[in-house]
Amino acid sequence: MKKLLDWFLLTSSLTALCAMGLCMATERLINDIPIPWFNKLDMLVLGCTLVVYNLHKAIRRRTSTAVGLPSVTSYHRQVYTIMSILGMWIAMNGLSALSGRLLWACALLGGISFAYSLPLLPFKTKKRIRDFGWLKILSLAAVWTIVTSVLPMLYWQRHLSDYPYEIAIRFLFIFTLCIIFDIRDVKEDSARNIKTFPQLVGLRNSYLVINASLLLFVVAGVVQYMRYPICYRLVAVIVTAIVTRVVAEYLKTHNSERNYLLYADGVMIVYALLVLLL
Repeated sequence: MKKLLDWFLLTSSLTALCAMGLCMATERLINDIPIPWFNKLDMLVLGCTLVVYNLHKAIRRRTSTAVGLPSVTSYHRQVYTIMSILGMWIAMNGLSALSGRLLWACALLGGISFAYSLPLLPFKTKKRIRDFGWLKILSLAAVWTIVTSVLPMLYWQRHLSDYPYEIAIRFLFIFTLCIIFDIRDVKEDSARNIKTFPQLVGLRNSYLVINASLLLFVVAGVVQYMRYPICYRLVAVIVTAIVTRVVAEYLKTHNSERNYLLYADGVMIVYALLVLLL
């Protein structure tokens, strides 16, 4: 079971399900009537996430051992390659239903996503977005927010101005998780001379920002409830904020790679399920 869990986490299958789940949650929130799950957009988000998170692992040469997870070997790179191909196949099945505007948006987001992990920026030093501390956290939070909240609104032809707080809720949630993952990467980023948020403000202040971000997350949820008084939305926000704070505290002393991928990513599934099932 542990090997199966490691495979599930290492191939970013959970991360892809999180992205699709958040996308489905937005679709549920902006539609007054039940909608079919696993539509073309959901499949596109699932497939593209698998590609983005597996392709750079398949082509890079890495031999170090991640904390709590097995080392990356040639076998693992073969698995990453297979998952990348699978993701491409799933994504291609979702492209047919998208308008030209959505296709251009997806192409731009895909380029930013690949530039995050691959040296695609136009610099001689072959830098990645993640090599720039502030740009790293803001770009990651922005891309996840757009993919999981803005794209569903465009797909269902909703006006973004009708759901500003829904977009703010998603950004604050993802931003909080980005800080948590930046705390995990402090040692690795420090060795590469990358000044990330926790290094600039310190670990103690980083947790204060996490608390403040979660508080704003709840406040935005309350304001959204005042605009659209639907109880389960507010319940989902409050419960997710509590779970996220518990996870952040737990990871202080249980900071293995497996725990970060399982629990920090897992809170996205918690939020999605609360929205979809309540």
